[in-house]
Amino acid sequence: MIQGSIVALVTPMDKSGVIDTDSLAALCEFHIEQGTDALVAVGTTGESATLNDEEHCRVVKFVVDKVAGRIPVIAGTGSNSTAEAINLTRKAKEAGADACLIVTPYYNKPTQEGLYLHHKAIAEAVDIPQILYNVPGRTACDMLPETIGRLAKITNIIGVKEATGDLNRVQQIRDLTSANFAIYTGDDASSRKFCLLGGNGSITVTGNVAPRLVHEMIVAAIAGDAEKAAEIDQKLIGLHSSLFVQSNPIPVKWAVAEMGLMKEGIRLPLTWLSEDCFEIVRATMRQAGVI
Repeated sequence: MIQGSIVALVTPMDKSGVIDTDSLAALCEFHIEQGTDALVAVGTTGESATLNDEEHCRVVKFVVDKVAGRIPVIAGTGSNSTAEAINLTRKAKEAGADACLIVTPYYNKPTQEGLYLHHKAIAEAVDIPQILYNVPGRTACDMLPETIGRLAKITNIIGVKEATGDLNRVQQIRDLTSANFAIYTGDDASSRKFCLLGGNGSITVTGNVAPRLVHEMIVAAIAGDAEKAAEIDQKLIGLHSSLFVQSNPIPVKWAVAEMGLMKEGIRLPLTWLSEDCFEIVRATMRQAGVI
């Protein structure tokens, strides 16, 4: 089982929106050095919505090759089209990804049965470990614990990223799945409590900026060391909030650039962080000791 701090990696770009592979390679090394437990390539934070299929697959392959088996690489391969999700998942397997993260179909609002059949079809089409991704705040679609329980019976569906922020769902999902089904949070603000309640890790935005601290906090929480986890999380609380002062990944890309790890680049319709937010994010970076 992949456990711990799983960073939803930003996709570095220049000001014209061209993908910056030199910075992407450097970020892979940075996260391995800092103790990040796994990387997600081209998830929401990686601007999957604005990368075309060729770019999407190229970034996944690039990250897989640069990481070279040192930590697991999970490819974001979700879509609101089942056929497209199957295609992206198949290409991620060909690229050598260790697993795929597959978001619920956004915008078209499927029923619970539609969600079940969508993910079942992808799992049956591509023999690679698959992680469900439930983030109703972005998709307008909430995969209920009962549906996750049904899908967990499919052999290569190995876990879920539960990003509602509802801590009650940890036990609800665990009661409907086996002990080897991974339950990750996608909500940084509640990640410490989530893991203390039995979660297996965090697919984290904050980990882009403070990877060592997030790794140490999540590992402590998984181990049940509430005091140590709380002590570390106190340094991260500000970041958990400020990195969402505008839509993700706007603030986190600004913060990574502020650290000198990439250029200033993001794709429309997202825009660079508003200047009046600079000091808000910068202050929390100081609190975490990353600048």
